[in-house]
Amino acid sequence: MPGVGQQVLGGQLGVAADVGGVRNGPVPGAIAGDSVGSMRAARLYGTADLRVGEEPAPEAGAGQSLVRVTAVGICGSDLHWYSEGGIGDAKIARPLVPGHEGAGEIADGPRRGERVAIDPAISCGRCRACRDGYRNLCYNIVFSGHGETDGMLREFMAWPSHLLHPLPDSVSDAGGAMLEPLGVALWALDLGHVPFGGSVTVAGAGPIGLLLIQLLRAAGVARIVTAEPLAHRRAAAAQWGADEVVTPRDDISGYRADVAFELAGNDNAVRIALESVRPGGRVVLGGIPDSDTTTFRASLARRKGLTIAMVRRMNEVYPRAIGLAARGVVALDPLVSSRTPLTDAAQAFAAAQRRAGLKAIITP
Repeated sequence: MPGVGQQVLGGQLGVAADVGGVRNGPVPGAIAGDSVGSMRAARLYGTADLRVGEEPAPEAGAGQSLVRVTAVGICGSDLHWYSEGGIGDAKIARPLVPGHEGAGEIADGPRRGERVAIDPAISCGRCRACRDGYRNLCYNIVFSGHGETDGMLREFMAWPSHLLHPLPDSVSDAGGAMLEPLGVALWALDLGHVPFGGSVTVAGAGPIGLLLIQLLRAAGVARIVTAEPLAHRRAAAAQWGADEVVTPRDDISGYRADVAFELAGNDNAVRIALESVRPGGRVVLGGIPDSDTTTFRASLARRKGLTIAMVRRMNEVYPRAIGLAARGVVALDPLVSSRTPLTDAAQAFAAAQRRAGLKAIITP
């Protein structure tokens, strides 16, 4: 019987790439042989070409568990894959299942029936970055829905068991999916070294920006100014803790924040962050630009003597994120603006591309 990522090709067994212990989906053009079960999956074939179809359900290998996926968030990085056929220097090489913000229920083994959040990053544990404690910077990282590794927009996935974090009853499936963006916001906060009682600028009030605002308020920040072009996101920023909300056209160069966070992925947001922070301050860049290039005035950063930190996903923060959500320190479900079945995934991506709403959740 074909296993995960294996298809019958003209009487021979076609095997998709096995990366980091995770086998991937169909070889393009392959014909699936007999299987114990099938599932629906959404695959991205090219720019704005997301198709839902039936394919063999995966089987868990050694050290893995089979997960029935229950909720998947659409991230800004997913939208890069959708609208550009890639992200940064990574390009789509075969039909790819997107999705890296997810929750589900373990469907086999001793943990069967357990609700879990799915950590999307598989690090090698051996390289210099891993040994130094920076798992998110692993030289050999395998990441869900990126490159050759199929992601979470499918009904079932096999994933390393140690990356499946138990969800408390107080955290919903959608909330479990949002733990990944919460983790990114939490890691950005760690990189910001925000002083207690300090002042902060947040450029960009998408889901990660809104989660960061909540974290900043919980961390004892005295004043938060948020810049955001979309009216409904400005309203959300004010609702979730921003003291002042402005548009990118407003001049906040005199604000002199201790730390500025950029979470929009464009040069205008970077400019706002650099202009709004005080001399000797810190700027954390977390957005992913469309052009894979970030540009700013060197003289502005140099004369202020700024320290600039870059956000690369997140390090080991899932347990902290789960604890914050379980204690109600951060609200997750109210940021969910739409829930869409897997069959309508293409429409959900198109709506998210227009920046409609806040966080879009797909339910396989």
